[in-house]
Amino acid sequence: MLINRRTFSTLLAGAALSLVANRGMAAPAPVKARNIVLVHGLFADGSCWSEVIARLQATGLNCTAVQNPLTTLEEAVDSAERVLDRQDGPTVLVGHSFSGMIVTEAGIHPNVSALVYVAARAPAAGEDYAALAKTYPTPPATAGIIFDGDEGRLSEEAFLRDFGGDLPEAKAKVLYAVQQPFNKALLAGKTKNAAWQDKPSFYAVSLEDRTINPDLQRFMAKRMGAKTEELKASHLSLISQPDKITQLILEAAGQIHR
Repeated sequence: MLINRRTFSTLLAGAALSLVANRGMAAPAPVKARNIVLVHGLFADGSCWSEVIARLQATGLNCTAVQNPLTTLEEAVDSAERVLDRQDGPTVLVGHSFSGMIVTEAGIHPNVSALVYVAARAPAAGEDYAALAKTYPTPPATAGIIFDGDEGRLSEEAFLRDFGGDLPEAKAKVLYAVQQPFNKALLAGKTKNAAWQDKPSFYAVSLEDRTINPDLQRFMAKRMGAKTEELKASHLSLISQPDKITQLILEAAGQIHR
């Protein structure tokens, strides 16, 4: 019997949710946290969190943006873990885009009290994310990746149209100028753990995303049983809608209840 891609993904989601339920692994409510650690993904650097950080700091929270080296998954996870080691008490770990891989792996750190995914990858332990993504239509931004040997970056046209399509052009061009190239080896990494199986998880889906398919985002959010917020936003909702992303992080930190 032939199964189309969408049906296959729906079956996977149902199976994963059933597995969590059967194991009795429903994540507890988040504890109150005063520390927020934020990780950036591809085509960016730590400054992409500036709008959200300013809002979180205004509430008295301690924020740190990890400078993801974008070399290998192991080195990227190490960079996040070093920051997590420095946190004093419960910490919300937040990831955008590719860094959902890092959140999923590093999220098992004992200081992490909750996870927040912003239009982010959220693989299962050992899962081939590329294979999962291929069960959905390929997003337009993929065609805009330019490689110089093993180093990849997004073209300016693709960045403005497919990565930050709901940002003012002048602002998007500044972000394009500071994007950090990634190494091909980074894309080959697989997570060994899935922290979302045990910890409270939150997911912001970008409905107008042209970098990660919105239906794939929905699938991953549903599979992890995350508290989900759907935003009419591009892939860069953390910049175009920082108030909404801040609210979701505050909820994960137990600072507000909705």
